[in-house]
Amino acid sequence: MSVLLPGDIAIVTLGAGGAALGGRLRACLPGARLHGPGAYPGAWDECYTHASQHIARLFQEGRPVIGLCASGILIRAVAPLLASKQEEPPLVAVAEDGSVAVPLIGGHRGGNLIARAIAEITGGSAAITTAGDLRLALSLDEPPPGWRIANPQKVKPVAAALLRGEPVSLIEDVAGGGWLHGGRIGWADGGEQRVIVTDRASSADGAALVFHPPVLALGIGCERGCSGSEIAALVRSALAEAGLAPAAIAVVVSIELKAGEAAIHALADELGVPARFFPASRLLAETPRLSERSQTVFRATGCWGVAEGAALAAAGPDGVLVLPKRKSRHATCALARAAAPIAADAIGRARGKLAVIGIGPGKPAWRTPEANAALAQASDVVGYGLYLDLLGRDVEGKRRHTTPIGEEEARVRLALDLAAQGRSVALVSSGDAGIYGLAPLVFELVDRAAKPEWRRVELLVCPGLSALQAAAALAGAPLGHDFCAISLSDLMTPWEAICARIEAAAAADFIIALYNPCSTRRRARLAEAADILRRHRAPQTPVFIGRNLGRDGEERNLRQLRELAGADIDMLTIVLVGSRRTRRIDSDPPYLYTPRGYLDGARR
Repeated sequence: MSVLLPGDIAIVTLGAGGAALGGRLRACLPGARLHGPGAYPGAWDECYTHASQHIARLFQEGRPVIGLCASGILIRAVAPLLASKQEEPPLVAVAEDGSVAVPLIGGHRGGNLIARAIAEITGGSAAITTAGDLRLALSLDEPPPGWRIANPQKVKPVAAALLRGEPVSLIEDVAGGGWLHGGRIGWADGGEQRVIVTDRASSADGAALVFHPPVLALGIGCERGCSGSEIAALVRSALAEAGLAPAAIAVVVSIELKAGEAAIHALADELGVPARFFPASRLLAETPRLSERSQTVFRATGCWGVAEGAALAAAGPDGVLVLPKRKSRHATCALARAAAPIAADAIGRARGKLAVIGIGPGKPAWRTPEANAALAQASDVVGYGLYLDLLGRDVEGKRRHTTPIGEEEARVRLALDLAAQGRSVALVSSGDAGIYGLAPLVFELVDRAAKPEWRRVELLVCPGLSALQAAAALAGAPLGHDFCAISLSDLMTPWEAICARIEAAAAADFIIALYNPCSTRRRARLAEAADILRRHRAPQTPVFIGRNLGRDGEERNLRQLRELAGADIDMLTIVLVGSRRTRRIDSDPPYLYTPRGYLDGARR
């Protein structure tokens, strides 16, 4: 789409009738996900049980919602939650045939944009009812990305004056307000009501509606480990000295060596803007425009000034230094003004991010919202080919990087290298990434510090549904008391150590989850493990064997311990061995459970 739409849009359909349109909208709206009823089969990204409750939860979480249903259903679902139009997310009702899209809530928070985008996709109509959009052809309370409104309470009286045809003046202290000339407004000279576009910190004129365009670049230099409070205090002092508005800051910038400094990112988060970083060579090119040159900085970084150089690099060749370098004990800052609004995403390099994602055993419904969000934000996905295939359309349009099974270290190194280039990377692991997954290897390699730039990467671990949890849920409730997990793979652990752990867990009467139970070259290991278990457990001890859980070809079998050694098991299988208290219910299908132990223990 040519317009910037809100992210994380939830398209909710009530049944099979809206599935086709929902899929079409999902394909055209970036980051959108299709929500459908769990009772009906469909290509849903997320399932729900009760539509109204699900819509209310999405709305309460602040997610834009497109409902392929009657508007009354959406209104009744969110009515108890309505509070502030400045905070409520867009809520758009769409006819199942796509003929009409109605922004019910949040028209000026993206609802009108979503409705128009849907109409463009379907060839239908966007039922826009907000007066400003209809008569002025623009919304004063919906400025372009990066712009801030200093006094939102002034939008209503200024818009009302324009709608009444009264003269309103437009005063532009800085460039970039072209969008204010794109509607049907005839700005007047000397109007009682005024709109001011400025980067100055001035709210003295209470009669004016003040816009702050993103024209300021804030350059930061600091010593390693500098505190966030020191940098924040320095910036507040510098802005006050220059009389500039924090809301006009478009980006916080520094040298790439500082990409891992937590204080810089905390400042950017506080200001609500991105942080971007330049190589020393780019800052060196700004030397002629620096107010002063530092030999100390040059020796440490390869450029003559970090704060001023970064600010000027971000502001561009026509930018000017509006506040030269200011210092505190451990930090420096400087401000430059660009000749036009700064597109922060187009300058410098973002801090690389590596999200290590546990995708669960494979079923989309078993994936967490956090994992889905990290996947949606990633530019690159790295993983074993089978796991990336399981993600289907969730990784469409992203750069895929696959490595063969068994090359886990190479896979992690690749992911770290990509993130070190400033990319947003998702490293995909089945189950939970921290349980026999790739997360420990990521931290091990970073800890070894094979490449210094890896330490500047932002690391995030997204937990996933582990294989033992999936197996336990399908078996019933066998993990009702103390349990443990043991891998039978001796690739990284000596077999003698594995046997000692099985012996100890069996003697202590833990329920045991056996990972990596068998491979083509390790057929005998499972039989050895079974022999150890039989020394401590009765032959009829229940065992659950799960293969391809949550995927096509899923198999579930309940066996007894005496049958374990000869069972058909491979590396796609997980085995749960019950304790002496685990019970089997001979229902259809049969289930296993282990009493929690309180009442059961008292009886024993």
